[in-house]
Amino acid sequence: MPLFALPFPVIDPVLIEIGPVPIRWYALAYIAGLLLGWWLMRRLSAQEQLWDGRPRPSIVSLDDLLVYAALGVVLGGRVGYVLFYNLDYFLAHPASIPAVWEGGMSFHGGLVGATFGIWLFARREKVPMLTVADLCSAVVPLGIFFGRLANFIKPELWGRVSDVDWAMVFPDPAAGPFPRHPSQLYEAATEGVLLFVVLMWAVRMGALKRPGLVTGLFGLGYGLSRIVCEFFREPDPQLGFLFGSATMGMLLSLPLVIAGLIFITRAWRAKEMKA
Repeated sequence: MPLFALPFPVIDPVLIEIGPVPIRWYALAYIAGLLLGWWLMRRLSAQEQLWDGRPRPSIVSLDDLLVYAALGVVLGGRVGYVLFYNLDYFLAHPASIPAVWEGGMSFHGGLVGATFGIWLFARREKVPMLTVADLCSAVVPLGIFFGRLANFIKPELWGRVSDVDWAMVFPDPAAGPFPRHPSQLYEAATEGVLLFVVLMWAVRMGALKRPGLVTGLFGLGYGLSRIVCEFFREPDPQLGFLFGSATMGMLLSLPLVIAGLIFITRAWRAKEMKA
């Protein structure tokens, strides 16, 4: 164990209180991710050279997509957390299920919810679902970045005990007095910043002209990043390790890796067959 650990930068999880209503960093992270994603989707949709004439949502209709995606992320994320991570607790305390401000959201559940919202939107607007999915996938890392920063500020989802020089003692009795990996920051850097850079590079190289390619790259990139980061992140206490060193996050990310590879292969082959 190290002789010293980096001090945790204690930040009040409540930014301000307006009367009896607290404005939390956690909520602001979701709002920032959704609004920045919406702004960037409008920018991408407006650039004709990225699409090679392919049909895509109108810029105005993307305002509605924001609503579909937001509802899908919040509802799916909460339901996923309840089902995959803490079902016994919520069966005993069903009134706590809507209390999303207390924390407890599943990325994989939010992804399922967002996918359903994308399907509804694409059907209503009569545009290819893969095209809408590609647009959303390109900007999702922005939301992940802000979400992981919110996890760090709360703090929650901290890392495993470690002797690295940048280990931190998190101010939560459940974390104990032990230096731990700031795994939330690892995820913000890999699932957020790094994946965003890779996807933006792919978009600039013409990935949006191959429907499903950006979606596949996102699935593969997120899945691999999450699996790697899980080796530094403390498993959820109510679940622990499923078997060996495997965690629920790893298990839920494997299908994303497989699906990502399938989408990438199909998108590449479809473009080549038309060439």
